[in-house]
Amino acid sequence: MHVFDAAAVHKALPWPRLIEALRKAHEGPLPISDVVLQGDPGGGKAQFVTLPGWAPGGPVVVKMVGVFPGNAALDPPQPAVQGLVALFDGSTGAPRLVADGAAMTARKTAGDSALGAFLLAREDAEHLLIVGAGALAPHFAAAHCAARPSLKRVTIWNRTAARAQAVAAQLRAEGMAVEVSTDLDASVAAADIVSCVTMSDHALVKGALLRPGSHLDLVGAYLPTLREADDEALSRATIFVDSRNNMESGGDLSQAVASGAITWDAVKADLFELVQGRKPGRTTADEITVFKNNGGAHLDLFTAAALAGTKG
Repeated sequence: MHVFDAAAVHKALPWPRLIEALRKAHEGPLPISDVVLQGDPGGGKAQFVTLPGWAPGGPVVVKMVGVFPGNAALDPPQPAVQGLVALFDGSTGAPRLVADGAAMTARKTAGDSALGAFLLAREDAEHLLIVGAGALAPHFAAAHCAARPSLKRVTIWNRTAARAQAVAAQLRAEGMAVEVSTDLDASVAAADIVSCVTMSDHALVKGALLRPGSHLDLVGAYLPTLREADDEALSRATIFVDSRNNMESGGDLSQAVASGAITWDAVKADLFELVQGRKPGRTTADEITVFKNNGGAHLDLFTAAALAGTKG
């Protein structure tokens, strides 16, 4: 059994390799999966999530992860999402690997959105806006740039400008051209790809400001009470999701449906349908596309299987 710490996970799964592995995995069927969610028995906002997944004829994965929103305020800060991912042989049940959960979550989550951008964003996209400056922000910047090599500029916006500056400094040290914005509306209006990685409980991105032909990546609103984009962003756009089986869990789509701005029929396709050619993606240069990244144990399984492949 192999053990991967965070550094080993990131080294073994460079973005181009992971994006292609995720694309290839979506050529097959959706693995069976489940979610066991437990709230803090002390009444706090923390949660612990167990996500098992099993691919037909393939491996079994179990992700065990804590979601602790207060971690960002610690000194030093810690990722809000931490835990372990374990992969088991699908024929014998033997454990094959254990990997750092925060690193696997970062790779899986950013890789999911990067695959969405690869399939949906314009090939000539040049300007990427990252909304949010948490632990996932630098991973999303790198993953989107790997998916769309045409990107030349990266802008970071965050409610707390100092945190945006810190992420920008990290990315600059890695050779990326990055600037910090203090005007979210102006940055949304200028960007070709907008990627929202926040824990916001209200809409940040105004749909009226989205450029024709832009691509909006919504990641953070994984609960019905959270929101990153307003109703107009959803109603103006063609909507795609990573999978249909959990698309009703997040706040962006469910709140827009509840308000009457859209119906569930507005979701045009998921990644399986796009990769397998059963549904079209972007059809015009001026079309606005929205990709809702909902996550799921199947993506943890695909990422863990890609990691296992690095060890032969």
